[in-house]
Amino acid sequence: MSIKRIVLAVTGASGMPYAVTLAREISENPELELHLILSEAAKQVLALESDVQADELAAMATAAYSQHDLAAGPASGSWRHAGMIVCPCSMASLAAIAGGLGSNLIHRAADVTLKEGRKLVLVPREAPFNEIHLRNLLAAKQAGAAIMPACPGFYSRPQTIEDLTDFVAARVLDLLDIPHGLGKRWKDG
Repeated sequence: MSIKRIVLAVTGASGMPYAVTLAREISENPELELHLILSEAAKQVLALESDVQADELAAMATAAYSQHDLAAGPASGSWRHAGMIVCPCSMASLAAIAGGLGSNLIHRAADVTLKEGRKLVLVPREAPFNEIHLRNLLAAKQAGAAIMPACPGFYSRPQTIEDLTDFVAARVLDLLDIPHGLGKRWKDG
């Protein structure tokens, strides 16, 4: 069995329950290693939106990195991984990724992921989008990123916030071909 590294970058946009759900699901899979990058802004938003503290989120990971650590493994193309998720993805991080900027580890790791032809999933959590956001989303898509807005479906008749976050997290994991037990699929049972 080969262990796959998954990079989860958490930025300062609203949507921390999605990040927490993804971190839990990835960390509980014995075939995966969770490599977490938590921005300074994400720590602040996490405290506002979740009962999970930054150190608890970091404890779920095989390794956790500061956004300032440009010498960390995910900053290099020779450091292999099976995919990267930016969830939630702030519009500032989207702009940096779409523009190929490497000003912090999140942006650099995303840039490296794209240049190496690996899977990058961006989960923007903003509404409404302005023209700049839309252009950046298109640029990121054209560069090879998958854009997965945090838009839960309602065909599964969600009853809780957890049901909604599970739906989005499941779709993100599907994009990386990661097996999971989250949520219901269309026409499954």
